[in-house]
Amino acid sequence: MQTLELAPDWAGGWNLLGTYCERAGDIAGAISAWRHLEALDDEGVFGTALKLSAHGAGVAREGTATSYVEALFDQYAPRFEASLVGKLGYQVPELLDGMIEAEMQRQRVARWSLALDLGCGTGLMGERLRGKVERLEGVDLSAAMVAAARRKGIYDALEKGELVQFLQSRVAGADLITAADVLIYCGALPPILRAIVAALRPGGLVALSLEAHDGEDPVFLRPSLRYAHGLAATRVALADAGLHVCQFKTATLRRDRGAPITGMLVVAQKPDPTLHEDEA
Repeated sequence: MQTLELAPDWAGGWNLLGTYCERAGDIAGAISAWRHLEALDDEGVFGTALKLSAHGAGVAREGTATSYVEALFDQYAPRFEASLVGKLGYQVPELLDGMIEAEMQRQRVARWSLALDLGCGTGLMGERLRGKVERLEGVDLSAAMVAAARRKGIYDALEKGELVQFLQSRVAGADLITAADVLIYCGALPPILRAIVAALRPGGLVALSLEAHDGEDPVFLRPSLRYAHGLAATRVALADAGLHVCQFKTATLRRDRGAPITGMLVVAQKPDPTLHEDEA
């Protein structure tokens, strides 16, 4: 606070002060600090609108806070895997992979032609997919994450970009689209599911994970600045998008501040009108 008296336009300082106050249980102090930050964070890099919204002090814009997510994962990239897998017990790629394997067996598919990995990060999901597809493409908002994934050499193509725009640039040709631990930063599901369905071939699959809550709200923003989706509302959103649910599970996705994070794991299929129900 003394430093900010000397440097009142230091955005990073107000962000730190807000974080310190929040962790100390002084939510009013945190909101006050973030109000100062809001006036300095024109590009939304610090996620100020999200922080205020998560504490009932503002309304965040709909959709992904792209500047915040990009900045977050650019700085997180060097320690991403060590932190997420080593310390937080992250297991979404492994869990989704098992569900995808089951669908491959059900469909009697040995290998798919094209898979799209949304929010590919450093390639943890891509490593699982590589042996299952002829062509694997990934997209992520973070240039640092894309660079880390590129160094692994497992993707045929990588793109820095926002996932809905990426999907809208595609023709309906993907056999599989994965979204492992990415939609938790995106908010409302319907526009994303519409874009996914449009990019899938008839009969194609989407495999995704979400943080879950048991309430009636379709989605709400947690203090972690990640979105939690309602179990019932998610089923409705999938059906409204025209997707048939093949598998729907709840599981512990990882740990956060020592507590398990419960989420949904979903594999759903775009109907193929040329197939009978027992062939789909």
